[in-house]
Amino acid sequence: MTLKFKSYFVIFLFLFQGISILFAQVKYPFQNSDLPIEKRVDDLISRLTPEEKIKLMMDVSPAIDRLGIPAYGWWNEALHGVARAGLATVFPQAIAMAATFNDVDHYQTFTITSDEARAKYNDFVKKQPGRRYEGLSFWTPNINIFRDPRWGRGMETYGEDPYLTSRFGVACVKGLQGNDSKYFKSLACAKHFAVHSGPEWNRHSFNAETSDHDLWETYLPAFKALVKEANVQQVMCAYNRFEGAPCCGSGKLLMDILRNKWGYKTIVVSDCGAIDDFYEKGKHEKFPDAASASAAAVLSGTDIECGSSYKSLSTSLQKGLINEKDLDVSLRRIFHSRFELGIMDQTDLTPWSKLSKETVDCQKHKEHALKVARESMTLLKNNGILPLSKNIKTLAVIGPNANDTKIMLSNYNGTPSSIVSILASIKAKLPQTNIIYNKGCDLVDKNVKSSLMDYVRSDNKNGFRAEYYSGIKWEGAPIVTKEGVQQIKYDTGGGSVFEVGVPTQQFSSRYTGNFTAPSTGKIFFNMKSEEGYKLEVDGKVISENNRKGSSVERTESMDVEKGKTYSIRLSYYQINRTASLEFQLYDQKPIEFNALKESIKNADAIVYVGGLSPSLEGEEMRVSWEGFRGGDRTLIELPVVQQNLLKELRSTGKPVVFVLCAGSALGLANVDENYDALLNAWYGGQSGGTAVADVLFGDYNPAGRLPVTFYKSTAQLPDFESYDMKNRTYRYMTDAPLYPFGYGLSYSKFIYGNPTLSATTINKNEGVKLTVDVTNNSQRAGDEVVQVYVRYLDYKNGPLKSLKAFKRIPFMSGITQKVSFDLPASTFETYLDDKAQMGVAGGQYEIMVGSSSRMEDLKTIKLQIK
Repeated sequence: MTLKFKSYFVIFLFLFQGISILFAQVKYPFQNSDLPIEKRVDDLISRLTPEEKIKLMMDVSPAIDRLGIPAYGWWNEALHGVARAGLATVFPQAIAMAATFNDVDHYQTFTITSDEARAKYNDFVKKQPGRRYEGLSFWTPNINIFRDPRWGRGMETYGEDPYLTSRFGVACVKGLQGNDSKYFKSLACAKHFAVHSGPEWNRHSFNAETSDHDLWETYLPAFKALVKEANVQQVMCAYNRFEGAPCCGSGKLLMDILRNKWGYKTIVVSDCGAIDDFYEKGKHEKFPDAASASAAAVLSGTDIECGSSYKSLSTSLQKGLINEKDLDVSLRRIFHSRFELGIMDQTDLTPWSKLSKETVDCQKHKEHALKVARESMTLLKNNGILPLSKNIKTLAVIGPNANDTKIMLSNYNGTPSSIVSILASIKAKLPQTNIIYNKGCDLVDKNVKSSLMDYVRSDNKNGFRAEYYSGIKWEGAPIVTKEGVQQIKYDTGGGSVFEVGVPTQQFSSRYTGNFTAPSTGKIFFNMKSEEGYKLEVDGKVISENNRKGSSVERTESMDVEKGKTYSIRLSYYQINRTASLEFQLYDQKPIEFNALKESIKNADAIVYVGGLSPSLEGEEMRVSWEGFRGGDRTLIELPVVQQNLLKELRSTGKPVVFVLCAGSALGLANVDENYDALLNAWYGGQSGGTAVADVLFGDYNPAGRLPVTFYKSTAQLPDFESYDMKNRTYRYMTDAPLYPFGYGLSYSKFIYGNPTLSATTINKNEGVKLTVDVTNNSQRAGDEVVQVYVRYLDYKNGPLKSLKAFKRIPFMSGITQKVSFDLPASTFETYLDDKAQMGVAGGQYEIMVGSSSRMEDLKTIKLQIK
């Protein structure tokens, strides 16, 4: 055989093998990535049985092995970074990111998030595809309007304004979904459609009612923007009813508005358990059973259920409540999305196949998290005390949030590689300063809880020894062992947040350690669990829950002697899909204000770090402290114990700086006299502590703005359960708030000139250009957030003003910049009664530009629309 012939033979053999591999992989037309997606979808659906179709309409979609369809979990989270899937960069909570008023950076934040999502997915899919929280369809962002500060989930939103919410929502969606011509990088989700913002405690039975004006001008604009402008690929319907119909079965919301008026073509997913609410006793009770409820949801346009009611669709088919072609409508949307994600093709066909786990929480991403945290810092009051001098000799750092890192991560969060508290960040900033730390009080309790986890050791390391087992009986050798565990808390929903190798379901864990009592007295054990556990001390059972699927919270106590060592063993097992366990070991003592004041008598200044916590505000929580209910608040004032502590700190005569950590607005009018400066630090993510220290000591000039109104007190609020916008938010509130929407201070001083328009009279289909000179009249460089508001003067029941444009702009000291905004015709849309739709009405308008929504901060110019 000649050399030339051998070469041809080798080439032929190579091509033959390649073609053979290709045909082996492409058994059916739907597996051919070169075919149009519509043909692939049609082919796939034609091969499915009715029972297989039903299974594929569940958020936990099993593999269809006979067709080579992999398992997939639709439920994934990325509210402020990839969540509940282990290591990730954790950005500030959504409400804090809105406070940056920087939607350009927000796009970058979610480009980073989708990079990490793809990197993690590339790793996950090699092991076991289809596990919850390890997919690419994220149920983010939450674009509900934060209409009332009492709503516990408001921190997950972008605030109270429809336009601000729209801009941040669009940036989030575009960052998550990417701009590839063939594949989506990941799928975003607009939730919760549409009139939904509490209360949490009755959301499974509550019926929301509102006027058409409020529906179209307040509750729908952000959803419309995400559908029409950002091409969002998922919409999640809400738990509550709207105008009597459950949102996941609302023909008006899902069919008339979403699909028909807006032309939405892709997936609607239910909130988790929302279909159960259709028929379960004590909830909506609109249907007699799961079969009729599930059929109604599908026919209303809900394609994927998070829950288990859709299992009854087989009964729905048998009873003729629905037919197989109705299932196919949803299946087409579902598989169109799966193909466009690339998860039905070879991984290396997507542009992100080379992203590795080294991408996750890398240095570049950490730097961006710090940038966002700094930009979110919102200075609300400053009597000249800030910035503090780095040469301060003695500084007292007081408060329940000062040394707490968990609050920074908020909820729906990932796990960063590192995080520092505000206290640790201040200490790092001031290595030569005498820092006096005292917790002072707890967030709401009249006693002070002090964690005793530092007094537990195992194998000569501080903390517990953690052992994870495959199966629920702690049998055999542990598959993962970790030493030095000082925090026992996880809530997985079936996802993996443990060490690599721990199964997401059907596992057990055991924590062992020796506790040496630092003093004689009573200690407390608090357990929150969704499944079974057993707590033993010196072999004696202290607390136990062995009821399958039973959610419990228990606190037990025991007496201990100083210096004596006690053996602790906490055993946990998971059966159902949700693994949830939180364990705390602490003591508690009455607050001693006099002793506290004596300990800080030599301090030059006091930094008080308090406010709220994600353990008090959030989604449908087991919280019942005074002023709180089920995750919501009944009072917006600072908890009484913190009010008292602030008063005592003020009585020392020392300057007091209040660093407020919260995800919502507080009514602080009754404590405002007790501090000299107020810095709203929100829940700042993995770099929140560093950002606070940078602002306090002048290394960063704050420019955050409030995305919500800070009311003076609860007395200024309308009924929480009313969805009428009258007297709500800056757009309709006639009273003076404590701090208005859009407000925030700087270490610089900015002066605005008089605005000009490119035309003072325009037609209804025209836009206009606004220009204003802004000067940094100070010796310090800083950012300014220039805001544009519009009021339609002939609209008697309309908003007092509405945000229509904004820019965050860096200024060098002494510099004047000409800032321009192009305001399209849509800027002036209102709800037109005579046409029952949004449009531009003729008449006179006011355009206002300035540094906040407060009238004294705005310059006004009039515009006539013909």
